[in-house]
Amino acid sequence: MDKFYIGIDLGGTNIKGALFDRDLNCAVERNIPTEAEKGPEHVLVRMYGMICSMLGEKGLTTGDIACMGIGLPGLMDVEAGISLFAATLVDWENIPVSRWFEDRLKVPVFIDNDVRTNLYGEWHFGAGRGYDNVVLLTLGTGVGSAVVMDGRVLYGATASAGEIGHTVMFPGGRPCKCGSAGCLGCYVSATGMVDTIRGKIESGSYSVVCEWVRGDLSKITAKMISDAYDMGDRTAVETMHETGEILGYGLANTINLFNPEIIIIGGGVAAAGERLLKTARETAGKHALKIAGEKCKITTGLLGNEAGAVGAAVYAKHKLNRTSGF
Repeated sequence: MDKFYIGIDLGGTNIKGALFDRDLNCAVERNIPTEAEKGPEHVLVRMYGMICSMLGEKGLTTGDIACMGIGLPGLMDVEAGISLFAATLVDWENIPVSRWFEDRLKVPVFIDNDVRTNLYGEWHFGAGRGYDNVVLLTLGTGVGSAVVMDGRVLYGATASAGEIGHTVMFPGGRPCKCGSAGCLGCYVSATGMVDTIRGKIESGSYSVVCEWVRGDLSKITAKMISDAYDMGDRTAVETMHETGEILGYGLANTINLFNPEIIIIGGGVAAAGERLLKTARETAGKHALKIAGEKCKITTGLLGNEAGAVGAAVYAKHKLNRTSGF
């Protein structure tokens, strides 16, 4: 009987999981709340319960599983299978994720950063399919990134290669959680975009979003900015244009550094679509090296929230084949 693969995408809010056949066609999928506030053991048990539920739906046992991949936020020791730290998960430090699941499932379990597992998904089944040089940028609360160069995913000495979101765009600018300041992610993430419009409003600019949040600027969201943009709100239009321009400079740097064939924009901010990307493309086109820039396509992802789980399964299958000597 052909073996199945499990892919899990662990987020601070939701856990997304899926069961895949040998060709990585999705057989069953689940999406449950993480309940991160209840601690690591609770989260791990919830993931395990979800896995058992998916297997039960198809009448399978753990003996039918070849391996499992998990995409995790934060820092980790990929080879040891230990999640070192995740800011979006409560008390999440030095968690032996791979061993915890291997003890229960009796199958190989591989972990990786959630942005890289998203990259594996988009590269094999989404917008990056057919390309050997791919960069994925996820624009959400922060900015994550991962890189494929010459058909290989880059990891680097500490598995942190390609941290484009932490390239410094404005020395002495907005403080970043990484300890530096002026990082790209402080301006083009959802948080960064909200900070930009909030700063404009506090300086005296009017925006309809003020009415939507009844003057409580802490309640502004990136989606509100997009909605206000569509209404022709001047401050929202300025915010989107400025954000797109800064993103464009970041993309130009990315093109010059990695020479990708395609840059895929994912994450929640990608929902802004052409409102953001039109300016970003124009700016990148002006400032990237000419030949490299003309070769690079800038687009949004195709898989959306499904990229993480399918990418985790792709990654696990790849790792299993390598360790098996194939």
